[in-house]
Amino acid sequence: MAAAWQDVVRDAAAVREAAAVAVDAALLAGVLMRTGEQPHASDVVNFAPFTLLPSAVPRALFEQAYAVQQDFNLLVDAISQNKEFLEQTLASTIKVDDFTARLFRIYTQVLEEGLAQSVFLGINRSDYMFDCGLDGTAALRQIEINTIAASFGGLTSRTTDVHRLVLKVLGKSEEASRLLPNNPAKGLASGIAKAWELYGSQRAVVMFLVEDVQRNIFDQRCIENELWNRNIGVLRKRFRDVFEQGCLDGSRRLYVDGQEVAVVYYREGYVPQVYDQQNWEARLLLERSRAVKCPDIATQLAGTKKVQQELSRPGRLEELLPGCPEAIARLRATFAGLYSLDEGEEGDRIAAMAIADPDRFVLKPQREGGGNNLYGEELREVLEKIKDSPERTSYILMDKIKPQPALNYLLRAHSPLQMSECISELGIFGVYVRQGQQLVLNQAAGHLLRTKATEHADGGVAAGVAVLDTPYLL
Repeated sequence: MAAAWQDVVRDAAAVREAAAVAVDAALLAGVLMRTGEQPHASDVVNFAPFTLLPSAVPRALFEQAYAVQQDFNLLVDAISQNKEFLEQTLASTIKVDDFTARLFRIYTQVLEEGLAQSVFLGINRSDYMFDCGLDGTAALRQIEINTIAASFGGLTSRTTDVHRLVLKVLGKSEEASRLLPNNPAKGLASGIAKAWELYGSQRAVVMFLVEDVQRNIFDQRCIENELWNRNIGVLRKRFRDVFEQGCLDGSRRLYVDGQEVAVVYYREGYVPQVYDQQNWEARLLLERSRAVKCPDIATQLAGTKKVQQELSRPGRLEELLPGCPEAIARLRATFAGLYSLDEGEEGDRIAAMAIADPDRFVLKPQREGGGNNLYGEELREVLEKIKDSPERTSYILMDKIKPQPALNYLLRAHSPLQMSECISELGIFGVYVRQGQQLVLNQAAGHLLRTKATEHADGGVAAGVAVLDTPYLL
């Protein structure tokens, strides 16, 4: 914990009072989620989980993460346009991972047909942890980049004010004034609005493609309301609705329930469980359309773990971003050690290395949404089981990052107030818009800090492990 909080973090009376104020402030500010008991209803809600105190983040690493975000936007966009790179990189994965293979089949089918889409919108979030070296210095290390349904840009836009009030209640007004303003919801909406404008139809709407169960609806509403405030209409539809109500006209304009759709903003579609045959057909219909997809399927593939691992190979960044040595240096400085488990001598050696020392590594499948990674003995058991099978190529291996823990209180509805040893993960939102070959928007759009107790190895806020937080820069 930052030295600024040492005088209050163990003061039980002050913590109890501040926690009561914090919960009411979160409810007032709209830091909300629907309840697990009534996930379809907004008439019974509770506060989204968050830390009592903002967490210390090294200023230099925070600024480094912001500085490299436009480079990551450029990189993701370049990958999405490079069919040869995606084919080569995912060749082994699509043989053993059916979900990635189904996505890839749609990708190739749409390319063979010829793209109707001419405007491309990317909303991604690059996630980092602060790796503490043996000498005590911290380094920024990328965990992953999320290119589909990167969430909590809305709720984190409202969390800073809660922490600012908590610090004031604790007699830390000067520290409260140092918390940075942060509004990813506005930044994400500006990207969607630019894509909508370039699509070129005032009548057309933005369609949020959403889950059947929408506990995190208020996070989405923050962005939705920003669009309504710009006089841009919004539809909320599920894959099932697209299958039943969607169609393309002769120019491959997309209509859903009779309304022309300019932008499809995916908040769903990143896990295999949501796809039955009807939903796959709906996804194909969307991809074939002229509508701006966020992301289009090539950009979703660009965010796979296998692509992340391939980017760490010498020369790969140079191939994708020719003539950009400074951007490449900034990108490479954030990479953790990443290793291929493809079949062959190299993969055999990496698998044996991880089995011998599993605590050094994280085993990652090609999945999004949190809660999928494997650690320690579980990692060893899985690798022992699949080490001689092609199935191992559906995973990548990454060096385990070891951040410095700090003390904080994690506030959750109906949970006791107790101090925890915690670690944090910083995400930077990026937005870009490309029309044809011209990049018309490329920016960092805000940040997200999530914190969890050290006993949890994996999982995010939506997975019920991490909580929302605010960086306090040191």
